[in-house]
Amino acid sequence: MLLLLYVVAALLFWGFSLQRQSRIIYEAERQALPLQIDSSQSPQRYQQELTAIEARRQLRTKQYLGEGSTFLAIILMGAAVVYSSIRRNLRLSQQQSNFMLAVTHELKSPIAAVKLNLETIRKRRLSEEQQKQLLDRSVAESDRLNDLCNNLLLASRLEGRQQSQAREKLSLTDLVRETTEGYNSRHPGRFITHLAANCTVMGDWMLLQMALTNLLENAIKYSPAAQPVHVAMSCKNGFATLEIADEGTGIPENEKSRIFDKFYRVGAENTRRAKGTGLGLYITRRIVAQHRGQITVRDNSPQGSIFEIRLPLA
Repeated sequence: MLLLLYVVAALLFWGFSLQRQSRIIYEAERQALPLQIDSSQSPQRYQQELTAIEARRQLRTKQYLGEGSTFLAIILMGAAVVYSSIRRNLRLSQQQSNFMLAVTHELKSPIAAVKLNLETIRKRRLSEEQQKQLLDRSVAESDRLNDLCNNLLLASRLEGRQQSQAREKLSLTDLVRETTEGYNSRHPGRFITHLAANCTVMGDWMLLQMALTNLLENAIKYSPAAQPVHVAMSCKNGFATLEIADEGTGIPENEKSRIFDKFYRVGAENTRRAKGTGLGLYITRRIVAQHRGQITVRDNSPQGSIFEIRLPLA
């Protein structure tokens, strides 16, 4: 900022100096004119030359103003670009720092839960039903850890353009049904589905399943435990439309355009309750784009969010 002020001040000083020099030249030419042309003998020629001297002074003034304004505009644009770049880098650095803290927590939580369950089974005499409950929880935590590792690996591959995409005809109906049933077994009664039959698209089963998994995970994470999550799919007009609707807290209007950015998470880092890495929606958007589709978000009624994916039919 100080450097910018110094450059602007130097530019203004340069402009005033040139304008002063122009006035000196103008006065010198006017004083020398009577020595060159006698105004009483050639009044018309004298007046023409006087007009030319004035015109040259005005032309110099316009040149100084034009060059100075152009130079100042270039400096201001450069300063704006530098400021925007620095601010973006600082924001990205902060988001990456938050991401590392979130990843550390997300990795340690399922590991600690699995360890606690296994130690409980080893140290206590539990009934078969109790052991099954602890083992089921351990499997669920392992699945959660596996999903996180897959997200981290896929985000790195997408960023480096190293992820190859399979192109095959697949049943989106079966994919959504299988993925939703898997989540329903972990969260009984939470999912209500309305799926169109025989809806097929061209794409990669694993990638599309990961995109859906991220949306289902968010719907569970950001909505109350007693509220259902609606999964609906329709196929018409050449597109498959998939909607995941929750009844959670929703997304503020001013943040809807940023939730698909890498590392971005809604709300302040020190006040939000739900943990995460800020990669899920970023990965989902990239996967949908690779399948020539679109993903949007809108408000649910009376509360919550609806994420909609549109994919071209096979």
